[in-house]
Amino acid sequence: MPFGNTHNQLKMKYSAAQEFPDLSKHNNHMAKVLTMEMYERLRDKQTPSGFTLDDVIQTGVDNPGHPFIMTVGCVAGDEETYVVFKDLLDPVIEDRHGGYKPTDKHKTDLNPDHLKGGDDLDPNYVLSSRVRTGRSIRGFCLPPHCSRGERRTIEKLSIDALSSLGSDLKGKYYALKNMTEEEQQRLIDDHFLFDKPVSPLLLASGMARDWPDARGIWHNDSKTFLVWVNEEDHLRVISMQKGGNMKEVFTRFCTGLTKIEALFKQKGHEFMWNEHLGYVLTCPSNLGTGLRGGVHVKLPNLSKHEKFGDILKKLRLQKRGTGRLLIPTLPQFSKGTWNVFLVAIPVLYLDCPASNSLSLSQVVWTQQLWEEFLMSPMLTG
Repeated sequence: MPFGNTHNQLKMKYSAAQEFPDLSKHNNHMAKVLTMEMYERLRDKQTPSGFTLDDVIQTGVDNPGHPFIMTVGCVAGDEETYVVFKDLLDPVIEDRHGGYKPTDKHKTDLNPDHLKGGDDLDPNYVLSSRVRTGRSIRGFCLPPHCSRGERRTIEKLSIDALSSLGSDLKGKYYALKNMTEEEQQRLIDDHFLFDKPVSPLLLASGMARDWPDARGIWHNDSKTFLVWVNEEDHLRVISMQKGGNMKEVFTRFCTGLTKIEALFKQKGHEFMWNEHLGYVLTCPSNLGTGLRGGVHVKLPNLSKHEKFGDILKKLRLQKRGTGRLLIPTLPQFSKGTWNVFLVAIPVLYLDCPASNSLSLSQVVWTQQLWEEFLMSPMLTG
């Protein structure tokens, strides 16, 4: 359990009004949805593994968010969380995923042949490409709620499955607890390993308990296919490489992910999935396929433009600095260089129509095209 106080049964002596969190200054989807009446109705419920409403919302209570950045504000502790607390989570999902209804069904399409373009992104601007997703193993609690024994079992299952990969996916697992501080930092600096658990969102949700026990990274020999174990999700699968051939990156991603799922099934374990939510993950923002594609691009002039943020918002893209990018080290650009960005493209989440094929044509343009877009009616209208 993430926090002892969330399981303090003496709190039930107090009224819902006395226990209801102060969300007056919060900007997250949970705070937007949760009412006193809902809290009173759900506060004494729990999943079969014991995850409670206070466990679900604690990270959003402790992290109010930024006035201009809407965060999710809640997590799942197990697969059943999305059922037991659907009165809260269905509206959160609908709000976060652009109107996705409780009756909607999600279609997962991981056929790389359906990717439009992506093999010829402009090399003058694109430095590297990546695709990632998360997966959860059915029958285990999710990271905010799992026990030490569960976490260690997940690690062992993952090592057994991943060690069966061959050909260009053949690789090795590296346990975090066996690394020196220097080895960990080198992998972090080279953008292969997740950061140490310092994020308030990670800490408040309970995902960093017992760190670094049963956490680690597996990667193939060429470091183009990686799997993080027991960070935010049971598994975080990543395909990446230098250059702009996103088609190649996505094909490797789909091939590797399909093989990993088959290997787990051979050992009697399947991933959490249902026809409504798709693949079930810790954060409601990652439901569906949990898939996110990204390119590391250099936009030395446009990135300084006052409307750069508006451009990304219109195209449903996200800008991130180079501090935590999952890319090979590029010596020509120093860490923290703010004219180099990861432009992340959320694709195939719940709010993306299943009939849409993936398209990367809008992601990387020449500097001239980006500057022309600044004056387009789409932005100025």
